[in-house]
Amino acid sequence: MSKRDSTILEILTRRKRIEVSELSELLDVSNVTIRKDLDALQAQGLVIREHGFALLANPNDVNGRLAYHYAEKLKIAKRAAEMVADGSTIMIENGSCCALLAREIAATKHNITIVTNSTFIANYVREFPSINTTLLGGFVQPDSQVVVGPLVRLCAREFSVEYLFAGTDGWSAAVGFTNSDQMRAESVRIMAESANEVIVLTESEKFSYTGAVPLRIQDRPITVITDNQIQSAYVKQAQKLGLDIVRV
Repeated sequence: MSKRDSTILEILTRRKRIEVSELSELLDVSNVTIRKDLDALQAQGLVIREHGFALLANPNDVNGRLAYHYAEKLKIAKRAAEMVADGSTIMIENGSCCALLAREIAATKHNITIVTNSTFIANYVREFPSINTTLLGGFVQPDSQVVVGPLVRLCAREFSVEYLFAGTDGWSAAVGFTNSDQMRAESVRIMAESANEVIVLTESEKFSYTGAVPLRIQDRPITVITDNQIQSAYVKQAQKLGLDIVRV
C-alpha cells in the first residue's frame, strides 16, 4: 500500500465520507489520480465510491485499519514483542495493533504459540514456521474476523498464559477501556481470565473515544503500550485505576 493510499484511509477514518474533489485538493493531486487510487482501494474492498464521494467500505475491517496510524502502531507492536520470550505461549486478541504484534513476533521470535480469537491474525502469520497458532472456537463475526460467543470460554479456559495482548476501541475515566461490541468485549474478558497480565496495545487517539461496553478487566494487572502523544490527563486517569503506561 502506497503512502498516498494510507493517507486516503486515514482521512476516511476521520471524516467517514468525503467528496472526491476535496480529497484531490487535500492531497494535491488531480481528480484522475485520486479516482485511480480509489478504484484500487475499492478493488481491495477497503473503499466505496458513490456519486462523487468516497467512504470506508467497512470500519471493522482489520486490513483497512492497519494503514491508519501505521507507524505508531508498528512502534507499539515492536515494543510489545520485546516482552515475549522464545518458546512462549501467549494470547492475542483481535485488532490492528495486535495483528502487527503477531507479525512482529512471527518475524523475530522462535517456537511461539499464539492462542487467538482472530481469524485475521491466524491467517496473517500462517506462512511463518516459527509460529504455532491455536484458534479459539465459537461464532465468527465476518466483518471484524473475530470469534465470539460461549465456546470461546470453553476453549480459552484450557490455557494458562503469562500475557494476553488486547486492543481497545475507547477509554472511560470511570471504568477504563471500552469496546464498541458487547460480544467482542466479552471475549476479551474471557481470555483475560486465562492470563496473568493483560497488555493493552492502542494508539493514544483511542483515549479520546468511549465505547458503549466496558471491558472490565481490572482484576488482572494491566500494562498499556501506547504512543508518546498521549495526554497527561489520560495518563493520570489510567494510573489512578492502577494501570502502568509505557510510551513509545
